[in-house]
Amino acid sequence: MSENKIPYKIYLSEDEMPMAWYNLRADMQNKPAPLLNPGTGQPMTAQELEGVFCTELVRQELDNDTAYFQIPAEIRDFYKMYRPSPLVRAYCLEQKLGTPAKIYYKFEGNNTSGSHKLNSAIAQAYYAKLQGLQGVTTETGAGQWGTALSMACGYLGLDCRVFMVKCSYEQKPFRREVMRVYGSSVTPSPSESTQVGRKILSQFPGTTGSLGCAISEAVETAVANPGYRYVLGSVLNQVLLHQSIIGLEAKTALDKYGVKPDIIIGCAGGGSNLGGLIAPFMGQKLRGEADYRIIAVEPESCPSFTRGKYAYDFCDTGMVCPLAKMYTLGSSFMPAADHAGGLRFHGMSSVLSQLYADGYMEARAVKQTDVFEAAEEFARVEGILPAPESSHAIRAAIDEAVKCREAGEAKTILFGLTGTGYFDLVAYERFHNGEMKNFSPSDEDIAKSLAQLPAVPNALA
Repeated sequence: MSENKIPYKIYLSEDEMPMAWYNLRADMQNKPAPLLNPGTGQPMTAQELEGVFCTELVRQELDNDTAYFQIPAEIRDFYKMYRPSPLVRAYCLEQKLGTPAKIYYKFEGNNTSGSHKLNSAIAQAYYAKLQGLQGVTTETGAGQWGTALSMACGYLGLDCRVFMVKCSYEQKPFRREVMRVYGSSVTPSPSESTQVGRKILSQFPGTTGSLGCAISEAVETAVANPGYRYVLGSVLNQVLLHQSIIGLEAKTALDKYGVKPDIIIGCAGGGSNLGGLIAPFMGQKLRGEADYRIIAVEPESCPSFTRGKYAYDFCDTGMVCPLAKMYTLGSSFMPAADHAGGLRFHGMSSVLSQLYADGYMEARAVKQTDVFEAAEEFARVEGILPAPESSHAIRAAIDEAVKCREAGEAKTILFGLTGTGYFDLVAYERFHNGEMKNFSPSDEDIAKSLAQLPAVPNALA
């Protein structure tokens, strides 16, 4: 089909929405390393994990071989409220940049949570409800995941207790209130309400928190309350599985018009958006069916891919969770209080870490002010105010499009627009007022945190 026939927005019908999630691990020759019990140093069993997570989610977490998991009808019916989401050709951005590149973005912000997080939130809440649980606990950084889980729990009648990273709790009061609209309790983390929260506050007085802190508090709360389980919005295998619907829809939409991307870009904090977007494309790459250049974009203030170490580490600051092998800055690393709260995690998905270690993708870290410059350039021509997290991908997409202009290359670029930035206006205000600073951890700070990595058996390290 000729280029001028491709619409600004490519919509799929409900019947074209995926019937199953795709498990990228099934096509990985080198599987992600197993979660380890921090006490024994041995791989976690399903029985051990079921004390923290829902039974069906544990099954999905540990299954490295099943390629497709059917999406239950109840979840698909919920998805139909906001899915399939549009794939947009960024004609206006292309024109503004004067680039021969063709730019597409998958827009995941067309729901009240304002992000892609609802794709996994409804799945995890559904399995908790199916198990007969009373409620769930979780953490949230910028608030998108907490909002999404609050929506899902409100819909299904589950109690939801959210620990929100303190700096985001203070920067984004309106997102906090949306969670409360849906019936959730929201606690700034670290807090005095848990044993691990009090310990962290004593070790780091005045800290603005981190996702690692909030995870510790949420896990402790789940374990201490019968009828509750902990759910996580990123990092875990099960989350990337649910988020594969993003990439599956994007690929179906592109295939309808005979379009193959050369470059695929996603922001990277824990890995949910990036892993979901690239899933079917990476599957093709692993099977030798097609090749793509895949770029993970992370904040310079929390550069786990670009400056971290590939090693086993705790997923939480309180060191109560299993050990995961990932690119990490160390679980004690305290990221600066920048405005991409959803990317302020010290580690990265084990699936993405393995793929990065094997050379299937690349990564770059970008400055906060450069991210907001790209966000504003995008908003002015494409009409969507992007979230700070998404804007990391926008920064890289613009940079790649400019390279295409300079080289005279008409490459096709696909990036993930994970959500909207209407609850992030404090950040935009500080950018406009010239108050926004760039943060880059020193080599000494990272080395100090990495020096505290846990010891694991040599056979597994």
